[in-house]
Amino acid sequence: MLFTLHRYIFRELLRVFILAGVALTLILSLGSILQPIQEYGVGPRQVVYLMGYFLPITLTFVLPMAALFAGALVYGRLASDNELDACRASGISLPAMTYPGMALAIIVAIANLLLSFYVMPVFVHRAEQSFKADAKQILFRNIRRRRYYELPPDGRYLIYADKADMHNDTLQGAVVAEMKDSQIEKIIMAELAKVIFNAHETFSEVQIIAYKSSQMGAEGRGNVELGSLTKEVGSLLGDEIKFKKIDEMRRIEADMMQFYPIAQVAREMYGQLIVELLAQDIGNTTANRPEGGGTAASPTEGAEGFYELLGEPNSVKFTARQCRVQGAEVELADEVLVVEYDTDSKQPLRTLTCAEASLHLEGDKLAPTLTMDLRSPQEAGSSQLRMRYIVRDLIPPEAVEARAYEFKTQGGSLQPEKLASALSRITDLKPSRALASLQGQLDRQMRKTFVEIKAEIHSRLVFGIGCVPMILIGIGLGIIKKGGHLLSAFGASCVPAAVLIVCIMSGKQLTENLSAQTVSGVSLMWAGLGLLALLAVGIYAWLLRH
Repeated sequence: MLFTLHRYIFRELLRVFILAGVALTLILSLGSILQPIQEYGVGPRQVVYLMGYFLPITLTFVLPMAALFAGALVYGRLASDNELDACRASGISLPAMTYPGMALAIIVAIANLLLSFYVMPVFVHRAEQSFKADAKQILFRNIRRRRYYELPPDGRYLIYADKADMHNDTLQGAVVAEMKDSQIEKIIMAELAKVIFNAHETFSEVQIIAYKSSQMGAEGRGNVELGSLTKEVGSLLGDEIKFKKIDEMRRIEADMMQFYPIAQVAREMYGQLIVELLAQDIGNTTANRPEGGGTAASPTEGAEGFYELLGEPNSVKFTARQCRVQGAEVELADEVLVVEYDTDSKQPLRTLTCAEASLHLEGDKLAPTLTMDLRSPQEAGSSQLRMRYIVRDLIPPEAVEARAYEFKTQGGSLQPEKLASALSRITDLKPSRALASLQGQLDRQMRKTFVEIKAEIHSRLVFGIGCVPMILIGIGLGIIKKGGHLLSAFGASCVPAAVLIVCIMSGKQLTENLSAQTVSGVSLMWAGLGLLALLAVGIYAWLLRH
């Protein structure tokens, strides 16, 4: 008889639970995809996929609320129809009658823990892969609809175009604006631009090759036949700890380069370090330049005060009176003399002079190439003055990379811990403000990631385990409120649930505060769970007495 009764109650609970779960899932799923639709302009097919990918996130919140509603409604109806009194008259105790509700609460708690720790991160990763696969369509669709697209995640580059041809991957009348601190720093205009997407495991790269382009910036304006811009695009949905599985969090704690935000800052800092070591090496070499200039008539002979950069297919030797670090570039000024020659034959190709030139890194920061940009150069033996001349695919000197190699492992991976704390080992280097800022940013990001992992693990555990007392409270209040409206029991039981959520959110913020003790935030989260458990015990103690 008891088994029949339990099966009857559980069937009623399951029916209401499923109906409430379906209704809440549909409502919350539509709300969760509004931001991606508005921000990225996804198509109808992608909307259907996104609803499926975001379903585990929605279920993490829907399942406890649906079970809470089912417990309050079903047990409230049983109490109002005097069915619970009949069962008690038959010798069945109240705790025995709550076994089906407790079973549902335990099932929901286990499902919630599995969803938050394992299932939800997998589906978020699939949604990210879907965005990456359709990145080109998203870009072209936004340009067609709004005439511009903002490259995520930082929005530093804005792409405008008069016409977007997705079939040929081209933009006509393209304008690329580089932003810094909400101000336009540089504008590149082109009659035609080709867009190429290169997908990597943790990030994507968008390369824009501009034909017949011109550039405007703080240094003036120049025309080039062909220019290119390569931008690293991180996670479109946000590469955050809250979307990581538990084993991924453990891997990040063991190797911080597994986390893209840290890896990105570490690569930027390493690239800036290479730039500053290169500038120091160039300055030490060109300081020996004799008064009155000097030339390198033959690349094989060399000349005192000339600095050499090998490349493929061409290499360069150059000298300048001034060499300094300007942002992420090495700025050369005052009587810049450059000799470009064929790497294989060592035959000089051209000798150029200009007032200003720059060297900057391109490609992967761990294995970068250098690009030399000469502004308004004049070739020896010619009266023609060019607007710009660019030499690409130059290789950083081994001496420079050797000095920075101590921040790498034997496998070639960066060690962000050393980058954030051991920069002073390079005793003769005076870090620029940009390098010091990146070092501080890397240190803060690492410390923030550690506390975020701790906060995320505890918050998921507290919320998952808290489903059990939360649902039991709903059942108890449903029985107590049997004489009133059944929805009032559900409304009253939502108050303790809200208190638990407030404790979890406050505890996470307190834990993630780098200036506070992490133990205080963790204690607050578990204190909310303890308060919920005490309230459940108090409600059932009152029911047993009355």
